[in-house]
Amino acid sequence: MSRVPFYLKERLESLRERVLHEEFEASKLPSWERVVLTWAVLMAFWFVISASLEMRDLALGAAVTLMIAAFMRDLLTEDIRRSGHILEKLLYFAFIYLPQYLVIMAFRLLESNLKVAKNVIFMDINPGIVKIKTDLHSDTGVTILANSITLTPGTLTLDVSKKLGETYLYVHWIDLETLNREKAGEKIKGDIEEWLKKVFW
Repeated sequence: MSRVPFYLKERLESLRERVLHEEFEASKLPSWERVVLTWAVLMAFWFVISASLEMRDLALGAAVTLMIAAFMRDLLTEDIRRSGHILEKLLYFAFIYLPQYLVIMAFRLLESNLKVAKNVIFMDINPGIVKIKTDLHSDTGVTILANSITLTPGTLTLDVSKKLGETYLYVHWIDLETLNREKAGEKIKGDIEEWLKKVFW
């Protein structure tokens, strides 16, 4: 049997990975924006754990978190989409995106808890594993999506698979409503993926 189809498949996969990598590199934030965003997150964390408004504590926190942000800028911000001004990103995330995510997750948790309680009370459990596709490509976006799915009762993300530029999640679902990949993805991911696509590529 000829190895040509296997060779072509490998070449196609490597080509798609290269194109995806080039798109990712082109969509990266400039280094100084990554430092500023990382510094803002670390400074907010410093403010919460220090619970002090004294000038000395704030100055110390700003200096320490700026040094850390200079070295760790890629850890938090490598996968963020490149769009808009830095101040716009900070304000949008603090006052629009983060509250949106918290509201979405609150409703998803409430809905999932009620469904699981109903399944347990009526012994109406039909567990199964379903493979769903996600349009997210970045590691951070996929990780947050997988963890958000796992946080909601009744679903558990088991594995992530990336092939030919496409990302799939294997999810254990306590009440397998459909085997159709698109419909299952809509029910499991809900609005979480759409929210993540605004922030991560």
